[in-house]
Formats: sequence, C-alpha cells, structure tokens
Amino acid sequence: MRNMKLERFKDFDLSIFWKDSDYAKKFYTEEYPTNEIIKSIENELAYKLPSSYIELMRFQNGGVPKNDCFPTTESTSWAEDHIAITGIMGIGNNKSYSLCGDLGSRFMIDEWGYPKIGICVCDCPTAGHDMIMLDYTKNGEPKVVHVDRENNYKITFLAKDFETFIKGLVNKEIYFTSDQDLLDDLEKIKNGKFSSILTGFLKKEKSLNIEEILRNLLTELTNKKGYFALHADELSHLVYDIQFYLYSKNNTVKSQKNYLKNYEQMIAFSDSEISTGGYSENFITDWFVKRIDQKYITKKTSGNLMFTDDYENELFDKIRKFK
Repeated sequence: MRNMKLERFKDFDLSIFWKDSDYAKKFYTEEYPTNEIIKSIENELAYKLPSSYIELMRFQNGGVPKNDCFPTTESTSWAEDHIAITGIMGIGNNKSYSLCGDLGSRFMIDEWGYPKIGICVCDCPTAGHDMIMLDYTKNGEPKVVHVDRENNYKITFLAKDFETFIKGLVNKEIYFTSDQDLLDDLEKIKNGKFSSILTGFLKKEKSLNIEEILRNLLTELTNKKGYFALHADELSHLVYDIQFYLYSKNNTVKSQKNYLKNYEQMIAFSDSEISTGGYSENFITDWFVKRIDQKYITKKTSGNLMFTDDYENELFDKIRKFK
C-alpha cells in the first residue's frame, strides 16, 4: 500500500476493503505496479486496463476483499440472486492468480475456453467453472460480466464499469443469515433510526405517514427475502419510489447522475441504524431508467426531475396498504 491521491475511490474506504490473508499474499498480491509494469501487462493482454482498476491495485495489488458477493437480477450456477468471488487479480505475472500469472487471465481464456471479450479479473469459488471478466466488446469503459462455463459460457451483466463493481460488492453474510440475524434486522427496521437526511424528509411529509409505511414495507420485504437488502423486485422498487419521491420534493434532481450521487445518503450507505450497508448501482439505475421509459418521471418547468402527478397518486395508492 502506498500513500496516494485517490480519484475514483476518494469517497470509498479502501483501508477496510481488503482481507488480511496469508492465502492472498501467497497467490494474489503482487508488488506495487509501476508504470512500466502496467504497460508491460497491458501489452501482453492487448487491452488497456481501466483507471479504476489501476488505482485499486496501487492501493493493494491484488488480494481477497472482505465483501465478496455481488447482487444479480438473474440466477447463475452459483445462486439465484448473487455471484461470489474468491479474489481479485493483481497487475503482474509473479503470483498464480495475477493477470498474467500461471492461472491468470490468459490461462483461463487459452486453456479453459473463456470467450475472447477481454480480461479475467476475478476468480470464483468454483475453481475455474465461472469467472468475472472485463468485457471490452463495446466502446468506452469495459463492462464487468459474469461468465458461466457450466452454462455454455453464459454472460451475465454485472456492472457498467469496474469502479461500480467494486463499490457494489457486499458481504456474503447478508445471503446466509441466521434466524437471529433476521430478527435483529426486523428489530432495527421497527425501532431503529433512519438516516438524518431521510428523517428530515419524513418529518416534512404531511400527506401520509410515510415513516410508518416505509417501516412496514421494509418489514415485509425483509421477511420475504430472509434478510434486509434492496434488489430488482417489486417491493424494492416501491422503496426506490418512496426515496425518490421524498428526495425530489426537497432537493433539485437535474439528472440521473445527480440523483445517484445522492441516493446512497438515504438507506444504502448512511449514518443510520437502518442501512443496507451497500448497494448495486445497477438496480437503482435500472429502476430509474424504467420509470423514465414509463413516463412516470418527468422534467418539470423548473428543470427538476419529479414523478408525474398521475404516478404520484398511483404510488400513494400502492403504498397505503402498508399503513
């Protein structure tokens, strides 16, 4: 790890990202990647590495993250609602699981038949039977995809870029909760504090007791899943709707990018007891695009993006059943 100025991860705590692991040190973690090493590896792979990937590797060059799962909207050979990774490959060729190591990207493509769409960057717990790749088939930043060898190399989209993927990783414990964990989540939802920004919005809202509705909605969602998380299901979309309604009533939303920048202050990453502790940007982005396509979100004469009056009424009808 070096002292360095962070650009992509300046608001993300990398000091707690990596797991201190002898296994990682032996098989993943390379020395600090100099410009010369980066250029050499890029030449060998025939792809330019994303700047976010390089920045992360300059903090620690490969290893095992503490959060090792990423939510999905469709099932894979690993699970119905997420994939898991074993580690993230470093920039180098000295460790087995580095980009150009003996079990790295070139090996997985040449020997295991993974598609020639880009670079393998993370291996998975199946010991080679699925991989996480950077997909360079479209212009711009490479997408992050899951490639499932056991399902005829099926490609599942995960994130629009590597930075989004890293910030969207969650801990596997949310998928393997005990009965007591579920009870603890439900207790927090019932009596815990919302974030300061969300609390402020709820106090101003007079048309409905949205705090009560939101707590009841989150309770039903958590009981159905067996843990507290927001994904791409109908109940999660209602939670996204409520947050957007409250935020847009109290702040100007000029664009999707503007809203996503502030979204995580409410439930995703917040100063509250009621927090998912992370989120997949894909889910909230897909919800936003869907609401735009449905013409539920429109730009007012003020330039502010808000729900239409018709959809606001429809939303209130939907959530009243949670009173």
